[in-house]
Amino acid sequence: MANAAQIVFDNVCLTYLTPSDELEVLANLSFVVQQGEFVSFIGPSGCGKTTLLSLIAGLLTATSGKVLVDGEAQIGPSPKIGYMLQQDHLFEWRTCMENVMLGLEIQGKASRTTRANVAELLERYGLWRFRHYYPRQLSGGMRQRVALIRTLAINPEIVLLDEPFSALDYQTRLRLEDEVHAILRDAGKTVVLVTHDIGEAISMSDRVLLFTLPPSSVRLDLPIILSREGPSPLLARKAPEFNEYFDRLWQELNAGYEDH
Repeated sequence: MANAAQIVFDNVCLTYLTPSDELEVLANLSFVVQQGEFVSFIGPSGCGKTTLLSLIAGLLTATSGKVLVDGEAQIGPSPKIGYMLQQDHLFEWRTCMENVMLGLEIQGKASRTTRANVAELLERYGLWRFRHYYPRQLSGGMRQRVALIRTLAINPEIVLLDEPFSALDYQTRLRLEDEVHAILRDAGKTVVLVTHDIGEAISMSDRVLLFTLPPSSVRLDLPIILSREGPSPLLARKAPEFNEYFDRLWQELNAGYEDH
């Protein structure tokens, strides 16, 4: 049985008003993300990928059209959605444990039960012995894991990732892609990843959406089916189909620039 549509964009338009003009960012944009699906958004710089995450998160409102989450119009921040930004935004004066608890404290859900759940997450993902460390004492990859666990601690149904690996060195990035992918798959979350890295999008996703330059629309909706052993993104890069997907997305991305 097919999963339900969890995120729906239905003819969404978004226009920004500037002092001198109107800037049309999105034009009649429609797509669906199914429950439990891992979808990546790629496209030229400035095509509005982060804007799409803000619309899903309820931080922005469409000028026209509908953004639906679980069949309901998204008109404000929702506890169903966790949003992990490009920078980890850990508070330097709070320990690892205190940073992970932050979202629960803001929502008034800090309790013995939720603290025990956080402890389990830290243990499961190799950070328990660092729970009293401050962010300055952690590596870049560890900081990103703390930020992800902070996002998961509020138990969202949907996780939005805005280029979470871009500030890391290549080796750490590949390792963390595997770790984050495993964590999110294990938790059964619906995931939307914004990335500039075509290889990252292919290796982590069930589907890749390629957007045009503004006013943005979907240029390509590409399901990813790779023959590999296990779900590891690192292994995915060795699959025989990987280079075919990469070449197609690269060509479409460049064609999108030429069209404008």
